[in-house]
Amino acid sequence: MPISDCEVRDPRIKRTRQLLQNAFRGLLESRGLDEISVQEITDAATVNRATFYDHYTDKFALFEAMVAGGFHALLQERNIRFDGTCTSAMTANVLAACDYLTQSHAGAEGCKKHNAFQPLMDAAIMTAIRRTLMQGMKGKEGEGAGPLSAELLASAASWAIYGAVKEWFDTPNHPAAEQIAPSIAGLVLPMIRHNEPTRSG
Repeated sequence: MPISDCEVRDPRIKRTRQLLQNAFRGLLESRGLDEISVQEITDAATVNRATFYDHYTDKFALFEAMVAGGFHALLQERNIRFDGTCTSAMTANVLAACDYLTQSHAGAEGCKKHNAFQPLMDAAIMTAIRRTLMQGMKGKEGEGAGPLSAELLASAASWAIYGAVKEWFDTPNHPAAEQIAPSIAGLVLPMIRHNEPTRSG
């Protein structure tokens, strides 16, 4: 199975994946996801089909990597990390999800075309949020695990974060992201803190 874009260190692999993602992004500007073939992507990227499948299982995996990469780039630009219990870091992650969702819809022509791959975008952003949470929890693994695994907890928290962000985004005349992000973070943090092992006195 191809490794995640976030785990790639080889500059040649990064360059090839960037070519594929840029080609795909360009094609998506004028056509729907279902209308684009892997052959068209490889032709636009000037790579062969075998190379494509060395990196991605299909065009949906490429789309997910493209969305997740954009979200992670936003986190890096803002120097956002998550340490497991930090309120400000959780709020920053929620705000990034709000901003990324807003940016991804900005200037989108034809909501019908956009809605066709919205579920894939949702899944990709949730995966990116989950990965960020997992990275923060890794540093706490040696401190005594709680009753729930970090994987389960990160999955539940990422669903909760993105579900709340989507509800905020879809609500007409919603408040500013800066206003709602601390409230969403306040809802999710207790889930993570609840998993901390109890200490007997």
